[in-house]
Amino acid sequence: MKITIRLAALLLAATVLPVSAQDDSLAGERLYQENCASCHGANLEGQPDWRSRLPNGRLPAPPHDASGHTWHHTDRVLLDIVKRGTAAIVGNGYESDMPGFKEVLTDEEITAIIDYIKNTWPDRIRASQESRTLADEQVQP
Repeated sequence: MKITIRLAALLLAATVLPVSAQDDSLAGERLYQENCASCHGANLEGQPDWRSRLPNGRLPAPPHDASGHTWHHTDRVLLDIVKRGTAAIVGNGYESDMPGFKEVLTDEEITAIIDYIKNTWPDRIRASQESRTLADEQVQP
């Protein structure tokens, strides 16, 4: 009986996220809801017709779920976009409604948001984005 209980406890412990990981995930979701959801949607769905320019020439906020293109970017680029805003990254007079959050969020908070988003993606998409990030890290100084 003791062996069965110990085995069950061990299996349960192995399938549950560590408390710190759970806290990070919850923090990322909370930060996303507070800072990103008003434009990118409470469920990461983005704004309607996000690929079609608005009358002001800007693009609507894209989805961050698997239907969008967020996963095409490396972690470094995603962090930079959130910190400085899309226009600063694209340059050449590009206009965007995506502001930079470097005065609002720490790098750790931005990373928690990015991790929350990535944890909603299917395994195949997460693996693809992770591969891009690893390749990018190898070429960065």
